[in-house]
Amino acid sequence: MNEKTREEVLVVFGTNVKTRRVFLNLSQEDLARKCDFDRTYISMLERGKRNITLTNLIILANGLSTSVGVLTFSITTHYLGGSQ
Repeated sequence: MNEKTREEVLVVFGTNVKTRRVFLNLSQEDLARKCDFDRTYISMLERGKRNITLTNLIILANGLSTSVGVLTFSITTHYLGGSQ
């Protein structure tokens, strides 16, 4: 995976996070509190500026009342050809 694709993946993931957060009517601050993260970390994730660790991904999915699979589905289908 080249650098441009890596950046695209982070942006797509961030969009998925933001979409779910807004759907739940949570502010970045609310979500950060639920996950015990800093609000700026949530902001950077949503803008594709940070790469999340596996443990934080699990915490984030729980905070968004969803699964890791839901947050990453469009990435695995588009960038990995549906491989899981």
